[in-house]
Formats: sequence, structure tokens, C-alpha cells
Amino acid sequence: MEDPERIAREQIACDISNNYTQPPPGLYCEGTFDTWLCWPHTAANSTAFAHCPEFVPGFSADLWAHKQCTENGTWWEHPDSGKPWSNYTTCVKPDEDVSEVLILFETGYSISLIALLISLAILLYFKSLRCARITVHINLFTSFALNNALWLAWYGLVVNNPDTLKENPVWCRLLNAVLQYALLTNYTWMLCEGLYLHTVLVSAFVSERRLVRVLLAAGWLLPIPSAVIHAARRIATDDPFCWADEGAPRPELAVLVLATVILNLAFLCNIVRVLCTKLRAGGGAGVARPSATALHALRATCLLAPLLGVQYLLTPFRPDRDKSWWRVYEYVAAIITSLQGLCVAVLYCFCNGEVLAQLRRRWRILTFRPRANSTTNTTVSFVRSGPPGGEDRV
Repeated sequence: MEDPERIAREQIACDISNNYTQPPPGLYCEGTFDTWLCWPHTAANSTAFAHCPEFVPGFSADLWAHKQCTENGTWWEHPDSGKPWSNYTTCVKPDEDVSEVLILFETGYSISLIALLISLAILLYFKSLRCARITVHINLFTSFALNNALWLAWYGLVVNNPDTLKENPVWCRLLNAVLQYALLTNYTWMLCEGLYLHTVLVSAFVSERRLVRVLLAAGWLLPIPSAVIHAARRIATDDPFCWADEGAPRPELAVLVLATVILNLAFLCNIVRVLCTKLRAGGGAGVARPSATALHALRATCLLAPLLGVQYLLTPFRPDRDKSWWRVYEYVAAIITSLQGLCVAVLYCFCNGEVLAQLRRRWRILTFRPRANSTTNTTVSFVRSGPPGGEDRV
């Protein structure tokens, strides 16, 4: 975060240094402090250089930033902001490992987004699939699609743009806040999947319409308090760099995530217990055996519930960059995190028996094309019960 004490201390030091430094002869730009670095008096039509600040995430102190003094003795102003501008774009050292990790994230999120959009199109197209369970699936897909789209926007507009990180505009902080909300909805909707399955299988007499209404409210509204608290804390501390950091998970976010994962695992354990009881009963009188669809949904939820908590559970064990297994950790985390949306689409849609049956049916209808101008010249013969030779031809 921006340290007011550091800024005040370095501002004073910069003023003292420039006051006791003889300016160059002729026209020059007066020395200044831009909250990151102290720039000395610089002759007109020349460029000042300084080592990049090491406290900025991603910057390398052995690289150089620069600030241009124009020919009329004023610091060069950025055309977008109209304010004096220091060039810190050269402070990011080309890092093949980091670039490869970013490519993995962007590729994985793109694949997941495409799979999720196809899944949503399928579920919304086939009206015969509409039911409470599919409604929950649709909202889960929507939350993941929103999250993946926002991550791609974040990488494209913020992470790959050092100027945006430096200027810390309102829109990039708002994007971060919305991104955190979308990320939390993934967990709450996964919890809704587990809660729906638990309620339907354990409580036989339940209004699914009322249950869906409760899940719709929980899935989209539960993350709001955590996201608002997170944004408020960021605003209060005046965090820079579009609120981008790689530190430990924020408590207001981590508590909700861990709570949803733990509750989902508790639901799943109880569901397995109930199913085992029903299966042992062998479908006796008064015992409803679980359907294949319910078993498929259970398998999907059992696989996804722990998968969604992987990045939060592994974050405390993230190694330093000088460790030998740092690269492996980053690659594995990028693949698992970015492809979660693809896993959701595969398990709940592409491997869903009802969906596959509808797709096969639609494919048969599309591929069955009788020729419009063809005629059938079939001779039908039948023999009467009368005397021989009394055959009629139609």
C-alpha cells in the first residue's frame, strides 16, 4: 500500500537535495518528487534517469526509469492525464517464467469461458431440460463465465499495462472489486449445488420452486458483504496499483471461501451416508432408490467442491521465487485455477446424460433430410381369397 510516512520523508529529502544542487546552465526543468522517485534539475531537451523503485511489485531496482524535460523547460505531460509523467514502463524486467504463467492463465480462462458459454447455450436452448436442478447449473455456469471474463479483462487492461498500475485510476479499482465479487460467487454457487443436492435427497418433501428462490438469493447476495468490506478496507488504506497484490488472502474473502468449502464437504458426506443407506436397502418397500442423474450430480459435486478450494488452501504454502519448485507451483496453480470453469462445464453439462440425449436427438433430426422431389413407385400386391388369377395390382 502507499506509505504516507515514506512519501513525506522522501519528499523532504528530495526538496533538500534539489535545494542544495546547482541547476544546469540555461533553461531547465526544476527538480521534483513524483511520490515514487526524486528527480533532479534537468537541462531542457534532455532526459533524467533513476533506478526503479524496489518497493513496487514487479519492478526491478537494477533497471532504470526516466523522465523527459522538454525543450521549453517543462516536464513532459502525458496526453491522457495532462500531468507531468515519469516513464516506469521500463522497470518491469522481461521474465520468461512470469510471462509463461500469465499465458497459462489467459489460455486457461479463455478455454473455460468458451466451454461455459457453449454449456449455457445448450441448457438455455433445450426447453425440455428446464427444471430446478438445471436452473442451479445455469447460475453456476454464469458465475464462472463472469469470473473468467473479468479475469481476462484484468490481465489485458491492468496487469499488462504498467501505466494503469502506476496511475491507479478509479475504474481499475472498481474492476478489482467486481472481480473479487465474481470470484466469491463461484464458491457460493458451488455451495448452492451441494445444498440443492442435499435438500432433494435428504428431505423428500420439499418445494423445489421455493428452494430455487432461496438458492438464487444466497448464490448472488451472500458474497456482497465480503466484497463490500474488502473494497472498503482497500479504500480506507488507499492501496495503490489497482489493489493488485500477491499477499495472503484477505480475511473478509478467505472466511467466506473456507466456510463454503467446509459446508459443502459436510453436505456431501451426509449425502453419501444417505445414499449408502438407500442402496443397502435394495429398493425395498417405501425406499426410493437414487436416480442415475442424482448420482451423476453427486459425483460432479464431490469432484468440484474440493477443487474450488485448492488455490486458497495452497496459498499459505506458496514458495519464494528463489526456491527450486517455485516454477512448478506457479504452473500447477495456473492450470488448476484457470481450468475450473472447464471442469464445471464438462462435469455438469458435457457429461450429463440428459444433455447428451437431447444433443443426439437434435442431431438425428438435423441429419434426417428426406429428398423433397423423390417419389416412391412401390408396387403393392395382395392376393384375394378368390379363385386363382384374381390378383389385383395397385
